[in-house]
Amino acid sequence: MFLNEQLDKFKKQQEKCQATLTSIAAKSSKTSSSRATPVAASPAPRAPAPAVKFSNDTERLQHINSIRKAPVGAQIKRVIDLLLEDDLRKTLGFLNRDSWKHGMVVGCFGFKVTRQAFTPEQINEACYVDAKANKAVFDSLRNNPKVHYDGRRFSYKSKHDVKEKSELLVLIRKFPEGIAVIDLKDAYPTVMEDLQALKAAGQIWLLSNFDSQEDIAYPNDPRVPIKVDDDLKQLFREIELPRDMLDIEKDLAKTGMKPATNTAQRRAAAQVQGISTKAKPKKKKHEISKRTKLTNAHLPELFQNLNGS
Repeated sequence: MFLNEQLDKFKKQQEKCQATLTSIAAKSSKTSSSRATPVAASPAPRAPAPAVKFSNDTERLQHINSIRKAPVGAQIKRVIDLLLEDDLRKTLGFLNRDSWKHGMVVGCFGFKVTRQAFTPEQINEACYVDAKANKAVFDSLRNNPKVHYDGRRFSYKSKHDVKEKSELLVLIRKFPEGIAVIDLKDAYPTVMEDLQALKAAGQIWLLSNFDSQEDIAYPNDPRVPIKVDDDLKQLFREIELPRDMLDIEKDLAKTGMKPATNTAQRRAAAQVQGISTKAKPKKKKHEISKRTKLTNAHLPELFQNLNGS
């Protein structure tokens, strides 16, 4: 209500100033036209009229007016950004979004970083979006999947309802096939720091997905440690796989496993589009013989195993 009164007062001041300027211009033109003859001596210059002094808060009121006239989507984004921000950054205004600074302050001072819930009046004061007076904004906020409304306050709603590191670990362990980090980023303000801490402690794995280049969090259950013998490792490394993916897929099918790729279908589609699918020939290893021109002849120990050809 206070902001509305200021806006109304500002508009009245503008109207009053405009009317004053218009009347001054009309009087000036009427006076100049009524003069019959020019005066012999120019009168002393009149002092300029005092400039109309608007409210010292003009710039802020104009900014508020532009926000409230913006599209509903733009106003919703401002509110969601406000709900997403944690109370520590709002309390300590010198902090920016750099995670190392944020984590340093949290670790040194022991703050528990949380998010706030806002009433429509508090939203209006914080980001100048008047959800109470604008029904379209209010309804869009109430129905937004990222916003929770309890009948009085609005708060941010993340995809997964976890609030701290222990809850985060329990959640990740429910997804043995992995959970995308992008789905965890907005869970709570320090979730990324906690993910790195869990990784450093060996409780989870953070691996990249080759398809989307996004990190996936996998649980590392300490109850089932696996120790592999060196002989088994060596045997695994000595297995030579077929060079053609078709042969690999056939061998997988023979063992009852479904290949993740379909090379035959991919090659057929490529041929339709005119793309060559022939495997590149393996380059022959260049061997040094006696007929090879040597540039390092002053280092004979490099050429002890020359071919006789």
